[in-house]
Amino acid sequence: MKQLTFFFDPISPYAALGFEALPEALAGHSVEVTYRPILFAALLQALGQKGPAEIEVKRQWTFRQVAWLAHSQGVVLAPPAQHPFNPLPLLRLAWACAAPEGQPGDPPGRWVVEQLFHHVWRGAGADANDADRLAALTAKLAPLQDPASEAVKQRLRPETEAALALGVFGVPTVAFEGRLFWGQDALPMLRAALAGDPWFRSGAWESAAQPRPGVVRKH
Repeated sequence: MKQLTFFFDPISPYAALGFEALPEALAGHSVEVTYRPILFAALLQALGQKGPAEIEVKRQWTFRQVAWLAHSQGVVLAPPAQHPFNPLPLLRLAWACAAPEGQPGDPPGRWVVEQLFHHVWRGAGADANDADRLAALTAKLAPLQDPASEAVKQRLRPETEAALALGVFGVPTVAFEGRLFWGQDALPMLRAALAGDPWFRSGAWESAAQPRPGVVRKH
């Protein structure tokens, strides 16, 4: 059975759409997927970038494209009332639904991840951090640990740092056999890798990423 890791933050509409499209991309393959919640904002901070929703013209395009992608995928998507929002309560809830670190069953499973994405992106435009909605979601998920506990709070940072060390720079990212596939639109490429496309053994993957020194912009 092939092993994949799906890195995500429920704040990302592309992660939500990638999650919905993943089963089709994996169809016909024997695959086990591990879902790892990480803090997208920490990736951006570490890499000195702003998120798409923090740049107004890019925010407009992002949500237009997301609306089109949802339409083309046949997915009902309703952006939350506020975006960007603080995803920490949802990320902590996700890890609270996982087994304690180092124990069997870790990390959260697909059903839990699905409920998180639906809370944000299928909530009829409601506030993702509304206290009553969060309480209802927590009751539904019945976490194994207290989301407010120090153990859960401390789980997110090393998970995000480990993702950064692996080379993850955005969400969703799927890790497979030492390669990272970033974005919902990389799923066809992932499927080709799963199918053993010879391109991945030809050296093309490595050569395409070689540096090509040129003008360096000063910050």
